[in-house]
Amino acid sequence: MPGAFAIKRVYEDPADDDGCRVLVDRLWPRGVTKERAHLELWLKEVAPSPPLRQEFAHMQERFADFREAYEAELEDNPAVQTLQELAAAHGKVTLLFGAKDPQTNHARVLLEFLQR
Repeated sequence: MPGAFAIKRVYEDPADDDGCRVLVDRLWPRGVTKERAHLELWLKEVAPSPPLRQEFAHMQERFADFREAYEAELEDNPAVQTLQELAAAHGKVTLLFGAKDPQTNHARVLLEFLQR
């Protein structure tokens, strides 16, 4: 049975129902200690490529194009398999991200990609 996925800002406190906590940002979030992040894994490889991340720059009007390009990257990304294996092993994986906007970010795209 496949596991479940959720997303959460890394700045929020860990919760008992987070399951396996995985940071999915390529860059370490500013102002967060490793202890506070309470991570099982930092999986930078599943984050958007640096050129794609820089092109998007968290601009709402670029999100549709960003989503399409990031999903294309995810199609061939072996780190997606790692997340699926973690979910199968732990039951739930919470994808942690640093972006301020909870809707317009790569973790949301990744969550929806994994849920398909």
